[in-house]
Amino acid sequence: MTGNPYITAVRGFLAGALHCGIKRSSQSDLAMLVSAVPATAAAVFTTNNVVGAPIVVGRKHIKHGRLSACVINSGCANVCTGKRGISDALKMCTLTSEALARNDMAVAPEEILPSSTGIIGRYLPMKEIRSGIFSLAPRLGCSIAHGEAFAHAILTTDLKIKTASTQVHVGRRTITIAGCCKGSGMIAPNMATMLAYVATDAAISSTALQAAVRDTADSTFNCLTVDQHTSTSDTYVVLANGLAENPGIEMGTAGWRSFTEALETVCDSLARQIAADGEGATKLVTVRVIGAQTDTDARRAAMAIANSPLVKTAIHGGDPNWGRFVSAAGYSGAKMNPDKALCQIGNKVVFRAGQPTAIALAEVESAMKNPEVVITVGLGTGGKGTCRVYTCDLSREYITINADYHT
Repeated sequence: MTGNPYITAVRGFLAGALHCGIKRSSQSDLAMLVSAVPATAAAVFTTNNVVGAPIVVGRKHIKHGRLSACVINSGCANVCTGKRGISDALKMCTLTSEALARNDMAVAPEEILPSSTGIIGRYLPMKEIRSGIFSLAPRLGCSIAHGEAFAHAILTTDLKIKTASTQVHVGRRTITIAGCCKGSGMIAPNMATMLAYVATDAAISSTALQAAVRDTADSTFNCLTVDQHTSTSDTYVVLANGLAENPGIEMGTAGWRSFTEALETVCDSLARQIAADGEGATKLVTVRVIGAQTDTDARRAAMAIANSPLVKTAIHGGDPNWGRFVSAAGYSGAKMNPDKALCQIGNKVVFRAGQPTAIALAEVESAMKNPEVVITVGLGTGGKGTCRVYTCDLSREYITINADYHT
């Protein structure tokens, strides 16, 4: 990781944020990310059939594989808002373009990706957003403080900002990749519920970047769940402005593999941070499934375990009730041989070859009370399929947060 964990660690990117009046509190609720030069871009979005207006606009703007800026508001999701919502999302792009032009940054509206997060079914307060955009544009910068402000402004129920950065060598050039995201509740795969923005100074083709984004989404954000509720606003976007001046990265090359591995490092860190900051969470949980017939079967079993309320409440209470883990794998639909199956909590094997081990439950209970819990289940098929999923425990606080969220 680099010394600057924020998105402003990447050369040529400016960021900033402020409070424009969407949130009742004084917390920042408007953010902007701008590349000094047009950037190659790729994104994946929610698979929900109900999508926010910014998703509709964003899918259109990303089609050409080029972006120069992102504008994000928190506190209002602009979802289920009809034609007015679409118009407001487009207006955010137009206003951002005009505001940047006043500060000698030429960015066309169609080169801007809009995002909104917050409560569904409310219209954006465009008067406040307009004022905020024009106030924010001249305040953008590349400092650590600017990057930190950006990370704070995109939050909703999150308790912590989530950032990560790393560097990788391609040819004789050093490439920086840095990102930040928000996500705490309504977290489920395809995609995991969140907004994630990643910037890099890599020179990379549109095809190669799209493949890297797709692959890393699948191995990180799509292996993340808090409450199995897919959002309407999920966005994971990567902007690559080429200022590292490395040999252009093409798909399938050694440079592409190095870049994709580094991008996965950043996204894996962000995914772990989301799980650790899940609504009401007190524990980060990693579910590992091994010995599956296929990777698909492994993921099916891992998700069944990670999404089980009985599993998540047992983990919250530190209850060594490992039968819940094994049974969840059993009903997942994945092929499983119970007579050769395995269950392990941390480094404590509790179930092997169809029967419990002699390990003392007090030892297992101790492992369950750690702030990070790793559950490993072997399906016993003799196959090589594996999967790793991040989740968290289910606490009383989760219910409190979501019972009172709207009010």
